[in-house]
Amino acid sequence: MTLRQIPQIKHTHSNNFFLLSGPCAIEGEDMALRIAENIVTITDKLEIPYVFKGSFKKANRSRVDSFTGIGDEKALKILRKVSETFQVPTITDIHTEQDAAIAAEYVDILQIPAFLVRQTDLVVAAAKTGKVVNLKKGQFMSPESMQHAVKKVTDFQNSKVWITDRGTMFGYQDMVVDFRGIPTMKNYAPVVLDVTHSLQQPNQSSGVTGGRPDMIETIARAGIATGVDGLFMETHFDPSSAKSDGANMLHLKHLDRILNNLVALRKTVNDLI
Repeated sequence: MTLRQIPQIKHTHSNNFFLLSGPCAIEGEDMALRIAENIVTITDKLEIPYVFKGSFKKANRSRVDSFTGIGDEKALKILRKVSETFQVPTITDIHTEQDAAIAAEYVDILQIPAFLVRQTDLVVAAAKTGKVVNLKKGQFMSPESMQHAVKKVTDFQNSKVWITDRGTMFGYQDMVVDFRGIPTMKNYAPVVLDVTHSLQQPNQSSGVTGGRPDMIETIARAGIATGVDGLFMETHFDPSSAKSDGANMLHLKHLDRILNNLVALRKTVNDLI
């Protein structure tokens, strides 16, 4: 891929992977700006092209009493403020066709959730905005099947499309990344590895998804070794208090060390190619 496919990205001379990172959900302005400032400081130092990630609402919840957001417009305005404050692009999930046009007014990249990636009208609505479209591979889909999701975007004169692997369902309560799929999907579009969602443990009896954050660096290293273009890692300064997906998020205090290690690994991989 060329980094020109990422809007307003800094360090376009870098041969690094790019990073999509931030909280699972926008919980408020202060937390979003605090997390973004920390990540920008680290990625600037390491010359990692960076996109701030935050969901303006959460629609795919296990329980009806789960946190879904602070209000659509309020959260989207916070995403815009992050972008303007730190001069970085932003990405958020959309869940309906109406969301596509609304979110496109505030963010640079529209993300299609894994559960919804086969919803043709939703994917087409995102494509028609002209924004970058990030297609999360369904937990139930093969790598090869993602070429058809990509074509739904490109058929509407939008070549700005990525695929993000977030693991495949294994049994009822685990996710597994099949790293053979990364080179396969790179034939169709740039590929991102969603490290933290790949470590989810869904379908818990409590109705709250579990996770294995202790494996984040392991999965990220494997992704770099197999040639991913980008990494996706949700992070928070206090995952235990996060309102969404705290069980599989990376604590912000570990991000600097892990990214340093991954940049070194990427350099080694580049030297071998």
